[in-house]
Amino acid sequence: MFESESFTSKFRARLDNRPTKSRWLWAGAVLVAFVVIGSITSPVATGEAAKHSRVSGAGRTIIEGGTSGTSPLPVTTLIAFHADAQGGDFECLAFLPSHAIGAGSGEFATNAMYVTGKVTSLEIGNRVATLHGIATATGLGAGHNLPFTVLVHPGGPGTTLKLDISGLTFLEILVDGHIRMD
Repeated sequence: MFESESFTSKFRARLDNRPTKSRWLWAGAVLVAFVVIGSITSPVATGEAAKHSRVSGAGRTIIEGGTSGTSPLPVTTLIAFHADAQGGDFECLAFLPSHAIGAGSGEFATNAMYVTGKVTSLEIGNRVATLHGIATATGLGAGHNLPFTVLVHPGGPGTTLKLDISGLTFLEILVDGHIRMD
């Protein structure tokens, strides 16, 4: 019985010392564990997709190369869109000059194409958002229930977007407006 009391007294003595030494030791071990776990998971938590879940923008663009060909005409567009994980909307209205040269050549009043669509999915990666959806187009590439893809980069004038629809690709440069990822 004496040995049992000795063990109990030693155990109690150890418990009495525990608040000072053992608690600090445990607190340090827990802190180190949090630091290790945090450093392992932080690249996932700070990735582009984790930061952003929504994209929106509106503005005026110019299509790179215009109508292309030997005598290209400039093409400007008005764009507006918003999308998140639940979907969204995309609008793009393209204008050509009223006349190729001379009076009216700087007036973009001829409707070349209109795309109106519902965004069905959104992917956000390394400073680029990809919107997929179904649209109706009038003018160039006209049709209903057309699949489309738009790649957009965040920023103001000078940022780019790319629209693929009806087998056509339009590379556009934002000249007015802003595209943002939230």
